Amino acid sequence: MVMFIHAMKRLLFPLLVLLLAGCASRPPLQTVKAVDLPRYSGKWHEIARYPNWFQRNCTGQVTAEYVPREDGSITVVNACTREDGSLNQVKGRATVVPGSGNAKLKVSFGGPIAGDYWIIGRDRAYQWALVGHPSRRYLWILARSPGLSEKLYAQIVQSAVDQGYDARRIVKTPQ
Repeated sequence: MVMFIHAMKRLLFPLLVLLLAGCASRPPLQTVKAVDLPRYSGKWHEIARYPNWFQRNCTGQVTAEYVPREDGSITVVNACTREDGSLNQVKGRATVVPGSGNAKLKVSFGGPIAGDYWIIGRDRAYQWALVGHPSRRYLWILARSPGLSEKLYAQIVQSAVDQGYDARRIVKTPQ
C-alpha cells in the first residue's frame, strides 16, 4: 500500500504542477480604461463572435442596441435573423460595475442572473468594440457598420489573441 501511495504522489504531483502552471500562464482579462457611455450608446453590428448557446439560432444580421436610461442603467436590445428569415429579439438591462470606468457591465435579460460584459478594446471614435467575459468563454467583435476592412478585422482579432483568446474559435457573422 505504501508503494502505491508513493507511486500516486509521483504521478499526481507533476500533473498538479502542469495544471497550476496552465492557470497561472494567463493574466486576468484587461478592460479599456474608460468608456463614454453616451458615445457607446446606439446600434452596433456583430462582426464576429465565439459561438455560444444563447445565440445558437442566430444565423445572421446580429445587432445590439444600447439606450441610456434615466436611472443610469442601459436598455439592451439584441436582435438577429433566424434561419427561417424571422427576427429574434431580446430586451435586457445593463448596469455599470462601480469603479470600472464604465468598461464593465452586468447585463440581465430577465431573472436574477446578470452576465459580465467587459469592453476590452475599442477605437477612439467608437466605431468598433471588442467585448469579452472574464472567463474568456465569450467574445464579440462589434462595429457601427455591418463590415470592417480585413486589415482592421485582423488587428482586432490580434488584440483578442493578445488578451488570451483563441483566434481559431472566432466565427464571422453573416451580414
